[in-house]
Amino acid sequence: MIDRLSAATVRHRHVVLALGLLLVGVNAANRGSTYLVGQRLLILISLAALVLAVVVMGVRPAYLVVQPQIPAFATPGPAWTVFFALGYLGPASTHVGALVRSTRQGTLSTFDVVFDVLWVVLAALLVTWAWRGQGTRLHPSGVRQTWALGSRTMPWEALQVPQIPSAADLRLWLGTRITEPQLVRQRGIPQSRGATRRVNVDAGFLAAVIGHYVAHPEHRAAIGGQAEYERLLAALPGRG
Repeated sequence: MIDRLSAATVRHRHVVLALGLLLVGVNAANRGSTYLVGQRLLILISLAALVLAVVVMGVRPAYLVVQPQIPAFATPGPAWTVFFALGYLGPASTHVGALVRSTRQGTLSTFDVVFDVLWVVLAALLVTWAWRGQGTRLHPSGVRQTWALGSRTMPWEALQVPQIPSAADLRLWLGTRITEPQLVRQRGIPQSRGATRRVNVDAGFLAAVIGHYVAHPEHRAAIGGQAEYERLLAALPGRG
């Protein structure tokens, strides 16, 4: 049940986030008694979303998303970021409404403006993070890791076969063996060159996929195609 909810949220995250933003806009624009009703409803939705974020945080599916238009195989965006963004939008809408009302009434103070603006900016960052679904992409040229404030690109030639972690290993990072660090490119706020974030995919599955393409360069050019993805699944240990 939780796995299906997580998968559906990831698949339709743009619709879910758009509806959340629409509800926030209506709530921030309302006045009088309808505002109070809308505020209570939004608080309940925000609390439910935060609870769901905690529940699905441990869901790490063993599949990749085929993206032929790029081309790439991508890890699914984590569902918990969508729920977390929705949970944060409730309080953020209150600050948007307060900022609008204070502007119209001419009662703005510097502290209130800074505080409300910070809430809105943080909400925008969270929604952007959830909307983009940052994660790991496997390209014909290598592995690209993206996060909210940066990215790292590792050519296949710079990698060794990673060690398959045990099921009991709950670390947020998958150890990546790099033989040619000068080939690795990072942008934004850096992260460890020897680690790949794995919070949104089964670590053993991701390690097996990366290891397969490190060991079989003849298949890299087909990455991003549905036929290649099916071949990959059949070739992985325990999946064929």
